[in-house]
Amino acid sequence: MAKLQVCENSRLFYFEKNQLGGEKIMSAFKPFLPLNLQFFAGEDNPDDLATQIKSGFEALKQAAEKQEAEIKKFGQATQETQQEIKRINEELNELKRRLDETETKANRGFQPGTQDGQTSSNQKQSNMTPEQKAAFFKFIRQGKSGLSPEERKALVEDGTGQIIVPEELDQEIYRELPKIVVMRELASVRPIKTDRIRRRSMTEVTVGWGKLETSTNKKLSDYESTPDLSEEYQYVEDIYGLVKIGEDELEDTDVNLQAFLADSFERAFAEAEALAFLRGEGHANNQPEGILTTSGVQRIETAGAAAITIDDLIRLQYAVPTQYRRNGVFLMSSELEMMVRTLKNNQGDYIWQPSVQAGTPNTLLGRPVYTQDDFDAFDAGKDVAVFGDFKSGYRILDRTGGALTRINELYIEEGLIGFKYRRRVGGGVIRKNALRILQVKSA
Repeated sequence: MAKLQVCENSRLFYFEKNQLGGEKIMSAFKPFLPLNLQFFAGEDNPDDLATQIKSGFEALKQAAEKQEAEIKKFGQATQETQQEIKRINEELNELKRRLDETETKANRGFQPGTQDGQTSSNQKQSNMTPEQKAAFFKFIRQGKSGLSPEERKALVEDGTGQIIVPEELDQEIYRELPKIVVMRELASVRPIKTDRIRRRSMTEVTVGWGKLETSTNKKLSDYESTPDLSEEYQYVEDIYGLVKIGEDELEDTDVNLQAFLADSFERAFAEAEALAFLRGEGHANNQPEGILTTSGVQRIETAGAAAITIDDLIRLQYAVPTQYRRNGVFLMSSELEMMVRTLKNNQGDYIWQPSVQAGTPNTLLGRPVYTQDDFDAFDAGKDVAVFGDFKSGYRILDRTGGALTRINELYIEEGLIGFKYRRRVGGGVIRKNALRILQVKSA
C-alpha cells in the first residue's frame, strides 16, 4: 500500500492504493487552533475580546491555507474545511460586534438609571421646561385624558397637533442611529428646516498654456470656456416608526420610558434608513435616493462571475479619482467580506486585516471596510460593493424635530397602546465621481 501525505496543518490527507490499482482519499484529523467565544459576567473586557480576535484571525489563516492545499491537490476544498471557515468568520463578526459595543456603552450620553424626562450630566440641556417634559411622559403613560388642564397646556405640539418629542429623546435616537446605520457614520449629515434644498453646480473652467503678447497664432478667445450652470433639488421624505406597549405595562412599570422609546425607535428607523441610503428609489417614490439606484455612478465589473479577486478590488479602488481615493472606504455585505478575508497578495500577505480596537473598522488593502447587508448576494450582474469618499459623495438631510402620536383605539382589542413616531429624512448622491460600484460580471 502506497501513501502520499499532502497536508500536515490540520488534517492529514493521503491516497491509499488498493489491490486493483484504484485510489481513494483517506484522512486523519488534527485539531484546529481553538476559537471559542467567551462570555463574561457583566461587561465584556475589550482586551480579552481583542485577544480572541487575534486568535480567530490566526485560525482563519490556518484554515485558509488548508483550503488552498486541498484545492491544489483535489480540485476543491472539503465540506468540513468550508464549514470551519464559515464558523470562524461568523465568530470573528460576533467578536468585533461585541468589541464595538463596549465603546458604544462607554460613550453613550444617556445613562439608563435616570428618571423619566431627566438628563444625565453629560447630555445637552433641552429647551423644554421640566413641566413640559413631565407632561410629555405622563401623556405617554396615560394619554391626554389623564392630564390636568395645566399639563395639557404644557404639552408642546407641532402645526398638525402632534406632540413634539423632548430634545433628549430625539437626540438619543439620532445619537444611536450612526452605530446601527453605517451610512450615517460615513456620509455627510446636514440638519435643515425646510422640505428640500436646492443644489447648484457649475462645470469646471478650462485653461491653456501660451504667451499672448508674442504669439502670432494664439488669441485670448482660444482659452475661453463657458461654464454650464445647473441646479437640482434634494428632498426630505417622511419615515415612520411604530411601537406598541401593553396597557398594564405602561401604567404599572417603572421602566425608564425615555430609554425604552429611544431603543425601540432607533431600531425601527435603522432598518428603513440603511436600505434607503443604499437602494432607495428617490423622491418620485417618497424615498431617499440610494447609491445603487442613482444613475451616473460608474460601475466596475469583476473579471469573473464566480469569485472575487484582488485585482477586482484594486481596480475598484483606482477607478476613484485621487482626491476622493485618499479618503476612500469600502462598503460591502458580510458575505463579500467573508470572501475577501482569505485573499492574499503576491507576497503572500492577507489583504484583509482585523481591527482589535473598539470603534475602529477592519481594513482591506489598507482602507477601512464597513459592512451592510442590503447588497444582493454575490451573483452574476449584481452590485456587491461600493468604494469611495462617502463624505464627499453622499449627503443625508435631517429635518429637525420628531413628532409622536399616541394611538389609543386601534389596538384596543389586543390590550395595547400604539406610539407612532414620525421623522423626516432625505439622502442622495451629491458627487457621483467620488463613488464607484463593484458589479459582478454577467454570466
